[in-house]
Amino acid sequence: MRRWLGYVAEVTVPVAPTTTDRAGLPLAFGAFGIWGFLPLFFPLLEPASPLEIVAHRVVWSLLFCTILVLATRRAGELRAVLGDRRMLVSLGLASVLLAANWLVFVIAVLTGHTVDASLGYYINPIVTVALAVLVLRERMRRAQWVALGFGTAAVVTITVGYGTVPWIALALAASFGLYGLAKNRVGRTVGAVTGLAVETLVLTPAALGFLVWVHASGAGSFGAHGAPHAAILASSGVVTAMPLLLFAGAARRLPLSVVGLVQYLTPTMQLLVAVLVFHEQMPAARWWGFALVWVALTVLAVDGWRTARRAHRLQGQVELDGPPA
Repeated sequence: MRRWLGYVAEVTVPVAPTTTDRAGLPLAFGAFGIWGFLPLFFPLLEPASPLEIVAHRVVWSLLFCTILVLATRRAGELRAVLGDRRMLVSLGLASVLLAANWLVFVIAVLTGHTVDASLGYYINPIVTVALAVLVLRERMRRAQWVALGFGTAAVVTITVGYGTVPWIALALAASFGLYGLAKNRVGRTVGAVTGLAVETLVLTPAALGFLVWVHASGAGSFGAHGAPHAAILASSGVVTAMPLLLFAGAARRLPLSVVGLVQYLTPTMQLLVAVLVFHEQMPAARWWGFALVWVALTVLAVDGWRTARRAHRLQGQVELDGPPA
């Protein structure tokens, strides 16, 4: 059991490999598949409110991650992170952004806006590129500017044609993009399990306080709707942490170009669930907006593939020629 846990939940994410490991694709499809099916999970937690659902996700995720940390003998890594003030501040900021992202997503699903949620995760890579320029002062390639232009056009198209700004999509993309930026400050020194354990630990006092208050007021749902409902609420910790662990394992075994393509499985599945299961409406303006986003993502994917291929060729040339004298 410990060997399997260690296989999935490695400590660090090293430089992405240039070849595809046979085990990498199942791990990646498992991670992004679970995220894609999440809209089907949260309605099972009703009548719990979105805030109560997020609070339970925090508390049960901390418990699950603590068990994994102990089972995989990573308590030393956890203590090291808790003793590093800079790292703790970065993960604390990341935890707030993660909680905001969770809350907006749950609200979107439970209020019939899963299409907007899927749009948010489609445009997230575009937002990430914009943040890299605005915050990290990175220089964008021409293709990235083109993709950003198409992404902006998509938001404008949906806003004008649908009559309202897609706030849910923008909030999800912005919160997750900023979450990634905060995690970037930590670097590759903190594993997925340890990182989530610290993030949920930071959030747990507020989450527990809210759960105590909501149950004292008689509005809490845990235990009030039978053991099956309570068990499903408790399972939110596993549902939250497991795809992160699978993703950590996939990132170690797959080239970034492959991970970048597989990640679009999540919003695609969410869009299909929204349209085919929840029967949410897709007016023409939404289809045009999504089409523009897909064009932007295609431009980004092709540019990323060409850049990675060029870097791989240069690396191979350096290895053949040897270091400069």
